[in-house]
Amino acid sequence: MKLGLQGKRAIITGGSKGIGFATALLLASEGAQVALVARNEDSLQQAAKQIAEKTGTEPLIVAADVSIEADVQRAVAAAVDRFGGIDILVNNAGTSAAKPFEAVDVPAWSADLDLKLFGAIHFTRAALPYMRQAGGGAVVNVTAVGGKTPSGSSLPTSVSRAAGLALTKAMSKDLARDGIRVNAVCIGLIRSDQIERMWQATAPHLTWDEFAADPRHDIPLGRIGRTEEAANVIAFLVSEAASYVSGTAINIDGGKAAVL
Repeated sequence: MKLGLQGKRAIITGGSKGIGFATALLLASEGAQVALVARNEDSLQQAAKQIAEKTGTEPLIVAADVSIEADVQRAVAAAVDRFGGIDILVNNAGTSAAKPFEAVDVPAWSADLDLKLFGAIHFTRAALPYMRQAGGGAVVNVTAVGGKTPSGSSLPTSVSRAAGLALTKAMSKDLARDGIRVNAVCIGLIRSDQIERMWQATAPHLTWDEFAADPRHDIPLGRIGRTEEAANVIAFLVSEAASYVSGTAINIDGGKAAVL
């Protein structure tokens, strides 16, 4: 299957590590021009070097905080200046913050919503005029399965992720007339810095493969997912192969979630 990504212009937030990096690497290998956005300059430099070595293309890197609208405007302007426009936006920036309700204070609520919800809002608003100029585009919001089925002590993350799902559905309807598709992916247990810290903290005597396949994770497919498996789904959603897919949220969780 041809994805039709050659020459497409993409911005990936949280692009220096994990799913964001894997997505950027895959899009670049498919011929897209990619801009990586993250807060840490050193991590961005390392990610860009790896992508250049593996694909022969030089990604744009922009150190920016997605929760600050001025930073977002600067990042989008840099991408447009380099690429001449924007076709793809992957709103991936985010961290996991999970505590009981009474343990989350107002600043923590604000910080989480600013990062995960308003970061996606800021970037989509800034990229929208350029997608319209291009005649269409694709947005993918990276959320979590907890946004569909929140558990106890999952705040504020599950609430901001649920808001991201509502944002995805509403935007997909508003932007369809401009040829802009908006979808979400809901991440389960995927290998990341956070999951590796959990591994080292709870089961350092196990190899990674043993930890990933531990039955206590209760994953029907029997293991923790790989970042490239999430990137594959994201790449499909932003590609021409998904030209009639919009307003949906796909679980990437090995079958663990109790809902579609």
